[in-house]
Amino acid sequence: MLLDEKLWTGNIFIGGEWKPGRGGAYDVVEPATGEVLGRIGRATPEDVGEAARHAAEAQRAWAATPHPARAAVLRRAAQLWGEYAEEISGWNVREVGAIPAMAGFALHVAEQECYEAASLPSRPYGELLPSEEPRLSMAQRVPAGVVTVIAPFNVPIILSIRSVAPALALGNAVLLKPDPRTAVTGGVTLARVFAEAGLPDGLLQVLPGGTDVGEALVTHPLVRVISFTGSTRAGRRVGALAGEHLKRAHLELGGNSAMIVLDDADIAPAVDAASFGSWFHQGQICMTTGRHLVHDRLYDEFVERLSAKAAALPIGDPNRQQVVLGPIIDAGQRDKIHGVVTRSASSGARIAAGGTYEELFYSATVLADVSEDTPAFTEEIFGPVAPVMRFRDAEEAVRLATAGEYGLSLGIVTRDVMKGLALAERIPTGIVHINDQTVSDEANSPFGGVAASGTGSRFGGAAANIEAFTETRWVTVRDKPPAYPF
Repeated sequence: MLLDEKLWTGNIFIGGEWKPGRGGAYDVVEPATGEVLGRIGRATPEDVGEAARHAAEAQRAWAATPHPARAAVLRRAAQLWGEYAEEISGWNVREVGAIPAMAGFALHVAEQECYEAASLPSRPYGELLPSEEPRLSMAQRVPAGVVTVIAPFNVPIILSIRSVAPALALGNAVLLKPDPRTAVTGGVTLARVFAEAGLPDGLLQVLPGGTDVGEALVTHPLVRVISFTGSTRAGRRVGALAGEHLKRAHLELGGNSAMIVLDDADIAPAVDAASFGSWFHQGQICMTTGRHLVHDRLYDEFVERLSAKAAALPIGDPNRQQVVLGPIIDAGQRDKIHGVVTRSASSGARIAAGGTYEELFYSATVLADVSEDTPAFTEEIFGPVAPVMRFRDAEEAVRLATAGEYGLSLGIVTRDVMKGLALAERIPTGIVHINDQTVSDEANSPFGGVAASGTGSRFGGAAANIEAFTETRWVTVRDKPPAYPF
């Protein structure tokens, strides 16, 4: 058993040991049923200081470890995601509220992230530079040191491992703060996988906690890089703190991504794509299709078909039933979703499907007749809501798609691929999918948003990961010291 509760009950993970957090312990709750699944320790800023000291000490030896040994740990970690898939998936379904398909996708990505990271230690770590002087001159990539990773509740495995794996592979130590609501899936699981893979003690610490812990993880003097995934509001705070303390912060934030359905699109596959984009994982994904921009010629049929599909989607406890939609993570998030829906209806939008909930189960919802002032158009909903708006021509589609502060993902559905690519060039986003919806993730591909969606592609692919988790140092070598005039 990987996630033996005897190890982590009431504990956090510091210095290679499971020990009580100074903040006590709290219940791990299953959102679908309200059942208590276990108890986990809560960290404090004092725990952060202890963890940072352990990490800084362990990191020096790890950075000096030969690259094949570091790569071997990452490869073994990749294998363990597969070997323990059933156990990890069970926790993901129950703690996060993910349907099994979502849990399986998260495990696949985690495995691939580790395999991709295993290739990083043997990559060239510098380049030779021309010099005016008789010397060897080079730019060298060196580990940043101690890296903080702060991950959210919605996809805790992926949104932790995509920073943890490359940071470790490149010779860093990691302080991981999972969201307290999903700390087993997003924290304990990673600690156990890497311990079983042979990662030396002290290189990965797991510190569930509140905003005080997050602030300590950003501001601690031994931390050099912060990798944060979460809301734009929280990301602005993290970025400000990092700037104040002269640290690099990689921010992957919110989104309100648009899918544009052009007048030449085949409507049936467009509706299928739209359904997945808005309702997969209850819409609790940063890339969720938050705005459906549909050409006037197809609009009415699109709304009718999308609404019929919404009404037919099964919803319930994914641990006990075959469903498409599981629970929202908690009552606060559910009420935020419902508040956007009701405010949108009050401002003139029509609830064409859904708009109701029972406990934490929110129905697949379609909002038609949406305008530019509708809250569901202007705000990130982070729930299973599909706002649909019509447009008349390409100029209007571009204007609507670029409205608002976000710039994460974009989908365009058209029979003319070149027309779709040309349209995408006019809409600034970090990700574009032609003839697809907005949700996708692959370990070898750059990931990140622009504007209020983040600080660009800092995840995925060798170039992005090396840039994110190393520093560049100038090194010169002479055969003997030069003579100076004084």
